[in-house]
Amino acid sequence: MGVGISLSGLAGAVASEGGVGVIATAGVGIHEPDAVKDFLAVNIRALRDEIRMAREIAAGGILGVNIMVVLTDYAKMVASAVEEQIDVIFSGAGLPLSLPSLVPDKAKTKLVPIVSSARAAALLIRKWINSYKRPPDAIVIEGPKAGGHLGFTHEQLTDPAYALERLLPQVLEQTEAARRQHGVTIPVIAAGGIYTGGDIAAMMDQGAAGVQMATRFVTTHECDADIAFKQAYIDASPEDLEIIQSPVGLPGRAIKNHFIEEVSAGRRKPFRCIYHCITTCKMQEAPYCIAMALSNAKQGRMRGGFAFAGENAPRATEIVSVKDLMASLVREYEEAGGR
Repeated sequence: MGVGISLSGLAGAVASEGGVGVIATAGVGIHEPDAVKDFLAVNIRALRDEIRMAREIAAGGILGVNIMVVLTDYAKMVASAVEEQIDVIFSGAGLPLSLPSLVPDKAKTKLVPIVSSARAAALLIRKWINSYKRPPDAIVIEGPKAGGHLGFTHEQLTDPAYALERLLPQVLEQTEAARRQHGVTIPVIAAGGIYTGGDIAAMMDQGAAGVQMATRFVTTHECDADIAFKQAYIDASPEDLEIIQSPVGLPGRAIKNHFIEEVSAGRRKPFRCIYHCITTCKMQEAPYCIAMALSNAKQGRMRGGFAFAGENAPRATEIVSVKDLMASLVREYEEAGGR
């Protein structure tokens, strides 16, 4: 949902309807007029602005930020979000092993790591409890059907052993072990391929405390992306989804378009990086700047970029309001027998 797909508009609307609205911090300041002068400093300022604007929309609802571990300004982003008294920090794209050390003990902000395996969950729980005397406030387990950068190999993406339905019980085993050993309760949030209220009910029947959703919220009026970005979802067919190799060194699920075809054909040339936003970006080898490509897409310039999307993106048929979407999810959940 970065760069700029979920900012104050979408996050505030979701929070106002009873969900947890999440601002994507990756490249949050890239569209500011002075971004090229001091990108990292502008990001911090933009993050504070987005949190404050979202709070005005949220009507007292819960707001979070997603801060990727691989961001060059990770520690400063965390500190700024905490100073703004954000409710939740979600953190993945790397293991946030030291995240608690960046947050004062008295801060109100909840810390929720995002993992793609039970092994990672167990490592984080052990590290946080042993080193910082605090467990995660919740854990997100994200499966291989998610959009954007993925914590799996190409082979694992289609291996049934790595399906979310298999991963969730494994993570729950780890949180149950932590409960028995340390007396702590760690809710588990399921993510990656959740699209309907029925999907929510299925995950919660398995023991999830909640779900994280992104793809279905792109085709809302409040989503911060340009209409052309949203239309790419509506126009997509299942065959249009492609796993690409991102310059940051991870596979990612995106909607195939002219830009991706040019990259595949080798017609994109090396570039001079002006952002230095991701620590793992192989800028010397990369044929394009991932930040610029996602920024172009967010603004509707699809020939200069592409849309990340979850596996269910082709199911989108229209643009709706967040209010109507939330009502639909509740109805679907109840029809599926959700409690």
